[in-house]
Amino acid sequence: MLSNYPFLAMIICFFAEIENLFPKWRFELFLTTFELFFNLRNIPLIRSLMKLTWIALILVFGYQLNDLSAQSTNKTDADAFFIREIYNSALTKGKSYPWLEYLCNRIGARLSGTPQAAAAVEYTRQMLDTMGLDSVWIQPCMVPHWSRGEKEVVRIVHSKMGSFDLKALSLGNTEGTGPNGLAAEVIEVKRLDELENLGREKLAGKIVFFNRAMDPTQLNTFAAYGGAVDQRGLGASRASKYGALAVLVRSMTTRLDDVPHTGSSSYEPGVTPIPALGISTNDAELLSRLLKDEPVRVFIRNTSHMMGMKPSHNVIGEIRGSEKPNEIILIGGHLDSWDVGTGAHDDGAGCVQAMDVLQVLKRLNYRPKRTIRCVLFMNEENGLKGGQAYAEISNRKKEFHLAAIESDRGGFTPRGFTCESESKAFDKKYKQVMEWSSLLEPYGLNFKRGGSGADIGPLRSQQGLLFGFEPDSQRYFDYHHTAIDTFDAVNKRELELGTAAMTALVFLLDKFGVE
Repeated sequence: MLSNYPFLAMIICFFAEIENLFPKWRFELFLTTFELFFNLRNIPLIRSLMKLTWIALILVFGYQLNDLSAQSTNKTDADAFFIREIYNSALTKGKSYPWLEYLCNRIGARLSGTPQAAAAVEYTRQMLDTMGLDSVWIQPCMVPHWSRGEKEVVRIVHSKMGSFDLKALSLGNTEGTGPNGLAAEVIEVKRLDELENLGREKLAGKIVFFNRAMDPTQLNTFAAYGGAVDQRGLGASRASKYGALAVLVRSMTTRLDDVPHTGSSSYEPGVTPIPALGISTNDAELLSRLLKDEPVRVFIRNTSHMMGMKPSHNVIGEIRGSEKPNEIILIGGHLDSWDVGTGAHDDGAGCVQAMDVLQVLKRLNYRPKRTIRCVLFMNEENGLKGGQAYAEISNRKKEFHLAAIESDRGGFTPRGFTCESESKAFDKKYKQVMEWSSLLEPYGLNFKRGGSGADIGPLRSQQGLLFGFEPDSQRYFDYHHTAIDTFDAVNKRELELGTAAMTALVFLLDKFGVE
């Protein structure tokens, strides 16, 4: 066709060469050409040239659009293929499962300040050191050391069913009864504000029983947990203000079983510390039924106590960025656990997944543009001192975390990521992240706005994106803070899928960034 129109061919070549040499001038070129021909449009020769020029412009810019579309498709395909490689590597050559087995079965429970917590620090440091990372180090932090003491006794001593024990665990950071124990009548409440209505007259000298269940209608069990956990965290402190001797708290789970849950509690300044214990949901139901018929007295004996502050460490390893090393992408979990069970889902799973992200990237010979940093935080369960120390040091160094991903919701089947930020540009950044959805949806992953994680929360001031890795939540609170949170409760494939999901997001954040 062009051989029959040599002048048209010449114009096309001209515009194509201008496009190649000066791509940023394409719009200015179009405007200049339009203005010139418009001013001379009444000359017959110019009218003919205008027709040929419009055809040339359409052909050149149409070609460019097609070329850009093809480049975009090829780029998306390349990203999809690499994410597939990530999954293949995590599912066939992952290290998370054997690492978790060692943490849980060889080291065991890792309560902050204990020798087991120190052993976990050294073990994970050594494992990171075997990967050929650019840097591995431990970061000092001071943590509270709490001791459970002797086995708890919670016994109903006066009821129509006689005398019998309830399944109970002392709540973390609380003070016990001492060796002699205490006995008192039980008063049941559902909410903290009921204490004010009852007042000192009805609560002084009593044991307050908080019996608000997690809402089973909430599809997101973390939302149900958030709606009930205030009674565990603040119940003892609030009841003490009205002269209560101790509190019993219904365990935080939607399941009815005989497994008591522990968890952190705190006392407000100036409040007299009183004992606080969690009882199993079955026992909470039983106690509530008995109280409907008659007064019930309960005997409590526990010897839990605080042991002061102890030195400990966060564990950190990183691959240094090749182009933008000062932009950090963090992945992490918390290394400590409660002293019952072995902290498999909470949060051994998150720690070994974060470690395995680096192992997968190294195995694939991926050289990141940005710094990829794994952080295993100490003391999330009863103090958050590791996360606070990390953020304080990071801010002092004027570091910038482009993004941080925390895995602290168990090692179950991945569903996606929640995302938050204090940045004024969060909507724009979140929109960029959502553009990656088509690459992650084949793996059952999606993005949604929501909270991220307790340990990375102190990094909000840096205004990067904070992500919470979100596995299926339906079974998590069956194990959370219990003696059954053990290695055998974690499925190998689900754990490895979590590693792959986190690695895929790290890859996308590193390759494309967020602005």
